Amino acid sequence: MNPAIESELRALSPAERILLVEEIWDRIAAEPESVPVSASHRVELDRRLDSLEKNPDQGRPWDEVRDELRRR
Repeated sequence: MNPAIESELRALSPAERILLVEEIWDRIAAEPESVPVSASHRVELDRRLDSLEKNPDQGRPWDEVRDELRRR
């Protein structure tokens, strides 16, 4: 890492570093095509999509799962 950038990062508070990471992540997420997907991940994604298409009623919505986990 560039020493000047590393020095500036060390000067940030933990909260400021978290905000910086969030900002970086948002910029990456805005351009998903720029993030390479490995062959093994692509195979797994294709397997999951195939499973969803064959069994569309098998899964549960994220909101439902999240709410259940929060109740524990």
